[in-house]
Amino acid sequence: MRLLLVEDDRELSQTLAHQLKKEGFAVDVCDNGVDAEFMGNEEPYDAVILDLGLPQRAGLEVLKNWRQKENKVAVIVLTARDAWYERVDGFKAGADDYLGKPFHFEELLVRIQALLRRNHNMPGDSIKSSGLILDEACQQIRIHGEDPIKLTGTEFRLLRYFMLHPDKILSKTRLIEHVYEQDFDKDSNLIEVYVRHLRKIIGKERIITRRGQGYIFVEPDVGESR
Repeated sequence: MRLLLVEDDRELSQTLAHQLKKEGFAVDVCDNGVDAEFMGNEEPYDAVILDLGLPQRAGLEVLKNWRQKENKVAVIVLTARDAWYERVDGFKAGADDYLGKPFHFEELLVRIQALLRRNHNMPGDSIKSSGLILDEACQQIRIHGEDPIKLTGTEFRLLRYFMLHPDKILSKTRLIEHVYEQDFDKDSNLIEVYVRHLRKIIGKERIITRRGQGYIFVEPDVGESR
């Protein structure tokens, strides 16, 4: 899953980006409101972590402008302001969640994970699909109750995106946009390589190919692998 981190505190931004990448997210970083608004409208982020106290354009204005353009990207607001009415203003502007500074990274992480699962109609504390349980904390997959299998970072990000979007045609371009960061080469064939890896792990019948269109993550009895 791909995140946009908007934070003008360079030290905090670098620390959060590093930690989020370790947890299996592709992360783009921005330090001002003007660039943040543009990137949020142009790139297909799964969620945005948005500081309110930004230079050039305030975070609350950025958020309002996104919502006015019907940009529904999930947004977690970060702020050092603790007044209740400022939180209300944030939710009225379209925030999905709110986290006051200072905070523990673990709390931010579980809020991101819960928000993404909720937005994909997958309540609970894990991602599940007919015998598959994806452990986000350990980046492992458990198949039909057997011992968990450790995934590489790319395998984990790709499988998580597949499992959150079952039965949908996912083009190579769309997968790259959500699994990798902004400067990744979209002409790369790495998606095909990692799809082959995942088929060996979870079964080739789980991911079918639609020639000229992309891939579909399906239940074992739907479709045929190619």
